[in-house]
Amino acid sequence: MGLNRLLGAAILVAGVIALGFAFNAADAPMEKVSETLTGKYTDNTMMYFILGGIAVVGGGLLIAFGAKR
Repeated sequence: MGLNRLLGAAILVAGVIALGFAFNAADAPMEKVSETLTGKYTDNTMMYFILGGIAVVGGGLLIAFGAKR
């Protein structure tokens, strides 16, 4: 396994963890109150969703198309 694929796997795992934090934060009581009143998630929760999604996609691409030797 090349270094790019190992890096991709690490990024993928970090993205899954960030998405886990995002879904956990979205279920928090204060988050539900904020979402009910404003109709959207807080900035921190959205940041977890966005960065987690980018990391999952980027890590998956590095695994799939990492340099082959």
